[in-house]
Formats: sequence, structure tokens, C-alpha cells
Amino acid sequence: MSLLLLALGLAMVLEGLVYALAPSLLERLLETLRTLPETAIRQVGLLVALAGLILVWLAFQLGV
Repeated sequence: MSLLLLALGLAMVLEGLVYALAPSLLERLLETLRTLPETAIRQVGLLVALAGLILVWLAFQLGV
């Protein structure tokens, strides 16, 4: 449970930093996302989720 809270907290810190440090970049990114087809957004989402899963697996293998 503590690992889940750690991961959630880290995700919140990273997202908060994006909003705090580069709000205009985030706004442009969202505008670009609106122009992409839904299937492309799904594929990117699945790739990011898979990359996150690999990172979690790697962290467990390293003993975190």
C-alpha cells in the first residue's frame, strides 16, 4: 500500500510541476491532442501505460 501511495504522490508532483513550470506548453499539447484521431491517442496512452508497467517491474527487480 505504501508503494502505491508513493507512486501516486510522485505522479502528482510531476503533473504539478508541468502545470507550474510550463503552462503554455501544456496548453499547446492539449490543442495538438484535440487534432489527433482518437485511435492515435489510445495507442499513445497504451504505450505510455506499458512503459510505466516496465518501469514498475524494473523498480521491483532492483529491490525498490
